[in-house]
Amino acid sequence: MEALPYAPPFLFVDALEHIDDNGAKGSYTFLKDADFYKGHFKEHPVTPGVLLTECCAQIGLVSLGIYLLQRQQTGLKDLLLGMSSAEMEFLATVHPGERVTVISEKQYFRFQKLKCKVNMYNEEGTMVCKGTLAGMIKTTADGQ
Repeated sequence: MEALPYAPPFLFVDALEHIDDNGAKGSYTFLKDADFYKGHFKEHPVTPGVLLTECCAQIGLVSLGIYLLQRQQTGLKDLLLGMSSAEMEFLATVHPGERVTVISEKQYFRFQKLKCKVNMYNEEGTMVCKGTLAGMIKTTADGQ
C-alpha cells in the first residue's frame, strides 16, 4: 500500500487483502461526501464509471504491478505508470458510502506491460463491473 503513487482524494484502495504472482484482491469504500457526487446525478448520485475503472486499476493492475516488480528488483524508486488500454463493462451502480471489492487475474506481464482481467463486486456480492486493463509499469532501481 505504501508503494502506491496515489494520495487522497485520488487513492481508491483501503486494503489489499491478497496479492501473489497471479493476481490481487482489495477493497475500497467510496466516501459519502466525495465532491464528485455533488454533480454526478445531483438528485440520485452514483459513482462515475471512470472512477470505478480507476479503482479497479489501482487495486488490480498497479498494486499487482508493483508487487511483481518488487519480486524482480530491489531498491525500487521513481515509479512510472501509464494505462495503455481499458475495456470495461458496467453492470450495476455504486452509491455513496458503498464498499467494493476488486479481484484481478494476471493475463501476462512481460516487457514492462501488465494485462489483467478485473472484476468488481459490491457488498452483496453482485458484480458491478468487469473488464480488461493493461498498462506499462516501470521503475528505476537504485544504482541505475
